[in-house]
Amino acid sequence: MLAIDILKWPGMNQAFIVSLILTLALTGLALWYGKRRPIGTPVSWGEAMLGATYAFFVMFLAYGVVPHQWLVHVQNELGWQSDKMLYGPGDIFKSQAKGGSFPFDINYSQVGDIIVTGIYGLFLGLHVWIWVWWQKRGKSASTELEQSSYGRPLVKKG
Repeated sequence: MLAIDILKWPGMNQAFIVSLILTLALTGLALWYGKRRPIGTPVSWGEAMLGATYAFFVMFLAYGVVPHQWLVHVQNELGWQSDKMLYGPGDIFKSQAKGGSFPFDINYSQVGDIIVTGIYGLFLGLHVWIWVWWQKRGKSASTELEQSSYGRPLVKKG
């Protein structure tokens, strides 16, 4: 039997995981609310302020806290510093300056930065998708018209 304490594992960063789960849960809560709210319902001043504060808080988590916690985790707990070079399996990422065939050096700090760029991209894509979804909610899809054998829609005259 192995005595592994998962909370002491280097990949376990509670601050990053909790902030990521909280951000996704609050985003899901906004989607749930958007499905329940009747379209065209007037918004009071208080509701608008509450919604703006909520949206600001979720964006603060998504674009500020989650990426920051990832960078802190990478630099402190995983030890991905700029002096730790990435060579990859079989030294495929070993640079030409160090006797390999790859054209430039890659260190683990840069890998962490690439991952945080992906986190930003994920949240930006989710942000745009939710904005488009919110604007299109309640609009029904157009009904398909019957087509002729030539593929054009049939239109009745008169």
